[in-house]
Amino acid sequence: MADITGLTFDNYLGAGTSSEEDALITGLREGSELAYETLILRYQQPVYNLVSRLMTDPGDACDVVQEVFLKIFRNVGHFRGGSSLKTWIYRIAVNEAHNHRRWFSRHQRPEIGFAANEETPGLHEQNFADPGRSPFDLASNEETRVLVGDALAELNPKFRVAVVLRDIEDLSYEEIAAVLEVSLGTVKSRILRGREGLRRILESRLETEPALSWSPQTVE
Repeated sequence: MADITGLTFDNYLGAGTSSEEDALITGLREGSELAYETLILRYQQPVYNLVSRLMTDPGDACDVVQEVFLKIFRNVGHFRGGSSLKTWIYRIAVNEAHNHRRWFSRHQRPEIGFAANEETPGLHEQNFADPGRSPFDLASNEETRVLVGDALAELNPKFRVAVVLRDIEDLSYEEIAAVLEVSLGTVKSRILRGREGLRRILESRLETEPALSWSPQTVE
């Protein structure tokens, strides 16, 4: 068990190593008020940003975020360290956003999707053509960012969350696979399909279509 004796608020905030993260988790399990404050200060805004981008109505994000942190506090004792604390928290946030969308599914707007099958034969053995610039890289001004956000809201939720985690949250493919509890091939497939969906939506909305030109690159 990590030793939390003498840890200060700044120590918690600076936690980056596995031992420091262990100390924070230990503090949470022991009901430390300092640990709870640190967790909220560090993750409240990132979780809110993530959830609001996954909701059909971003106005529902506050309620979902509250549920996320309640689940974190109630279940931290069951966290076994199979992934990073951030990955575990993001997994809870994604699941809560999904549950909320499902509850209000009758009010969802039409979503842009592709074929039902997420993976094609031999997907894990193939290289993927990955656009060098995502739609978010192209959002150089606030007006364009709004357009990208609106387009994102129209995507199939499975593709949306993969794109958000990769292009906005900057998680690695491996981290996204851990958050979504799917294979690495499925992660790559969803990201590519989501980006293609965004490109198609944006091409119909933006007048400066040349700015949407991507140069595909091969990624492993």
